[in-house]
Amino acid sequence: MGFDVRDEPWIPVRLREPVQAGAVGERSVRLGLRELFRRAHEIVDLEVPLPPSASGLLRILAALTARIASHGGVRLDDVDVAEDVEDWVRLRAQVLEAGRFDADAVDAYFDDVALAGRFDVFDPVRPFLQDPRLVEQCVDKKGKPNPSGINKLVFGRPTGVNGAVLFGHFNDGDPVPVPAAEALWHLIGQLYYGPAGQCTPRQITAERAGSGDAGPLRKTVSFHPWAPDLFTSLVLSVPVPGAGGVDADEDDACPWEADALPDPLGPAAPATWPGHLLTGRARHAVLLVPAGHQMVGDAYVSWSTHAPASDVRDPFLVLDRPRNGEGPDFPRLANGRRALWRDLDALLLKDVPGQSKRPLILQDVPRSIAPMLRVRAYGFDQDGQQRDSGWYEATTPPVLGWQEDVDAAQALRVRACRQAAEEIGDRLSFAARLAWKLTTDGGEDMAEKVRLDRKKPGPWDSRALAVFWPRAEQVFWTLLTTDGANSAPHRPFADAALDALDDAIGTMRADVRVARARNRARRTIRTAVPRPAPAA
Repeated sequence: MGFDVRDEPWIPVRLREPVQAGAVGERSVRLGLRELFRRAHEIVDLEVPLPPSASGLLRILAALTARIASHGGVRLDDVDVAEDVEDWVRLRAQVLEAGRFDADAVDAYFDDVALAGRFDVFDPVRPFLQDPRLVEQCVDKKGKPNPSGINKLVFGRPTGVNGAVLFGHFNDGDPVPVPAAEALWHLIGQLYYGPAGQCTPRQITAERAGSGDAGPLRKTVSFHPWAPDLFTSLVLSVPVPGAGGVDADEDDACPWEADALPDPLGPAAPATWPGHLLTGRARHAVLLVPAGHQMVGDAYVSWSTHAPASDVRDPFLVLDRPRNGEGPDFPRLANGRRALWRDLDALLLKDVPGQSKRPLILQDVPRSIAPMLRVRAYGFDQDGQQRDSGWYEATTPPVLGWQEDVDAAQALRVRACRQAAEEIGDRLSFAARLAWKLTTDGGEDMAEKVRLDRKKPGPWDSRALAVFWPRAEQVFWTLLTTDGANSAPHRPFADAALDALDDAIGTMRADVRVARARNRARRTIRTAVPRPAPAA
C-alpha cells in the first residue's frame, strides 16, 4: 500500500484543453506532481479547496520549480548564477520564454534514485513531509502509541470535549477517515499554519514535552503573482536569490531531499535559498496513519523543534510597521472582513518608510508581462495560539502593470484612493456610533463634545460598515478607470458612507430624536472631505 505524490492524482486544477475544432474549454481534474509540471502551461488555476493548504503547496511547487526549470542545462537554483542577480533574472527570462517545463527535466528530478521512496505518503522510512519517528516517540506513560487523532489533523473538525462543530458532525469517539489526497492537503496546512501551545507529547529524552510553536505562516495572508497559466505563475514564484538576506547554498535541501531527518533537539538549520526557505521552516511534525486503501484514519501531530526560528523574511508576505514606530516589522495579518483591494497599494508601491514593505516576490516582476499579471491572496484568520476563525482566497484583476516601477503615477493614485476610503470608513464608524449615542442618551443630545464608549458602539456601526465597504470597492475601481482618474477621491467615498449610514439607521429616521442625531452624524462625515484648494 502506498500513495506516491508524483503520480497519484491529488492536486485539483482547472485544465485548459481543446473541446472541438477551433474551441477551447476548461475542466477540473486532479493531477500528481509529475503531470502537473508536464502540463503546467495548460493549467489555468489551482482548485485546492483549503486556502492555507494552497498557500503551502505553492511554496512547495516553487521549490520544485527551482529544481526543474532550466535553460541550456542551467537550472534556476544554480548557485553560480545566483551569485549575480542580473544573471539570474536573465536566466528566468529565458525559462519564461520557453513557455513550458521540459518533460525530460521533470522526469529526471522525480525519478532520481536518491529520492526513491521520498514521495510516498506511507513510506515506512521517509514518508513525504512527515516524521516516522513519532510512532515511537509519541507514546503514553505506559509506552503505548498515543496518536493525536484524525480530527486534530483536519482543519475545521472539533477536537477534545469542547471543540466546536464547524463543517460536520465529527468527534474523537467516532473519527471519520479521510482520503489520502485530502489528508495531504491538511498535512501541508498544519506544517505552515499549525497552532502553538499544547500538542501531542513527544518524548526523545527523559522529558516528555507536549507544547510547540506556531507554524511559520500562522495568522498571515500570502500574496502570489498570478499569470494566465500555472507555468508562468510558478516560475515567478521562485524568489530572487539573496532577497531578504537568504543566499544560495550548495547544501540547500527540501525536507524530502535531506540526507537525514532533522534533529528535534539540535539548533535550527540555517535558512538557505530556495528549498529550505520555502519548505524547511515548519515547527510541527506530522505522521499519517493509513486505514485501508489510500485512506488515513489517524495521525500524529506534535512539535518538530523548540530551537529559535531562523529570522528570515518570507517572500510572499507584506511587512507592516508598528503604529508607534517602535519594534520590528511584522507580517500583515489575515482578516476575513477586509477585502483584497484594501491591500493593493502595499503590493504596488516600493517599500514605504514607516508604513509597509512590498512582498519580496513582487519586487522583480518582469515588466514585459506585468500588465497581464494578477495577485492571488490566501489568508487564514487565526489567533497566535489555537483559535481558527476562517480562511479566504481572493484574486485581483491584472494590476501589476500599475506597480510603481512601471507606472508610478497610477501606483500613487491607488494609494490615494485607498487611503481616502480608509479615512471615510473610520469617519463613518465614528458617525454611526455618535448617532446611536445621541439617540439613546438624552443627556448628550445637545452637548458639543460627546464621549463615546467603544465597548458600547450600538448596532449602527457594524451595519453601516457592512454596507459601506462593498460600495467603497465599486467606487475604488471607478476612480482608477480613465473616467474617474482625475477626480478627487474623498467625495465619492463620503457619498457612499452617507448612504450606508442611512441604510443602517433605516426607518428610525422618522423619529425626531433620531433625525437630529442623523443630521449631526452626517455633518461629521462631510467634514472629512477636504475642501478644494482655492483657485490661483
